[in-house]
Amino acid sequence: MDEKVVQTKSFEFALNIIRLYKKLQARQEFVLANELLRSGTQIGSSVEEAFAGPTQTSALEIAVAAKAVRATGYWLRLLQASRLADIDVSQELHQLEELRILLEQFMAVPR
Repeated sequence: MDEKVVQTKSFEFALNIIRLYKKLQARQEFVLANELLRSGTQIGSSVEEAFAGPTQTSALEIAVAAKAVRATGYWLRLLQASRLADIDVSQELHQLEELRILLEQFMAVPR
């Protein structure tokens, strides 16, 4: 599997999370906005670290990215179910599912 695909998708997801963060801030939903920004951008930064070079911490960084995927999914589902802000997050949930699958594939491959 191409590492660039995971890097690109995680970067694009982080950009969408930043846009969502700005929308939530404008609606004065600060708590969920901050949690989403933290976990949603953690995915990409961990992926970047994992693929920066062959190190023993690469597998750990992929695991951290996978953990951030789960946390981000939680915050997105909570935002959607609570209806605190009238924002559709279905695109973000779809992107997150794609990232989850990609990261699981990387975790299954011995490094």
